[in-house]
Amino acid sequence: MRAPGIALAAAAVLAVEAVALVVFALIEMAGLGAGDAASLPTAIALIVLTLIGAAALAAFALGTRAGRSWARSGGIVFQVLAIALALASLTVQPILWTFTLGVGLPAVLGFVLLIASARREGERRGAE
Repeated sequence: MRAPGIALAAAAVLAVEAVALVVFALIEMAGLGAGDAASLPTAIALIVLTLIGAAALAAFALGTRAGRSWARSGGIVFQVLAIALALASLTVQPILWTFTLGVGLPAVLGFVLLIASARREGERRGAE
């Protein structure tokens, strides 16, 4: 079964977010190697959790591409969390617009695509 274009677009957004988390983890590892961490165990835990999140997003991307509802659901949860993070960043002064928009816009796009993909899948199954 070939995934509809909207599911492929949603999967692409999830995959790009997974890559972004891997890059962030690599940057944190470089900082850890440079001795920038105030607490070594906390820094390691943050890196591990970031990599787990990246792996989850990659799995959701693959599942969304295959039309799996569990993947869309998990992807939606990640998008809601990312939107909440972007909105919370508005409370930090000065506002870091690059971060806010860099996290918020892909999250909104991913959310819309995942919802549209779920609706399209529902319509397709209803027509069978």
